[in-house]
Amino acid sequence: MNIRTPLIAALAAAALLTATGCAVTRGQESVGAYIDDTAITTAVKARFVDSKAVDASSISVETMKGTVMLSGFAKSYNEKSMAESLTWKVDGVKAVRNEVAVRP
Repeated sequence: MNIRTPLIAALAAAALLTATGCAVTRGQESVGAYIDDTAITTAVKARFVDSKAVDASSISVETMKGTVMLSGFAKSYNEKSMAESLTWKVDGVKAVRNEVAVRP
């Protein structure tokens, strides 16, 4: 595991706490769950950046209660599949909705 991934997640969580003032801003989700979701999103994006098979700038990542939604565009079905595979490798991911469209 890349040491950068946990560091990025920790920095994102710290920034989130500072910026939101610990307010719950996403429905009934607790602050802890929101931070966990942010850490998952950050870890998934970090895996995309580290991967040569996925264009991280073309795929958006959103997480809600452990369910990760991927959206955007991939150049091939292989890239779409690889993005989903990398997402499943992140701790805390409960489900993946792969809405990435393939556009050659």
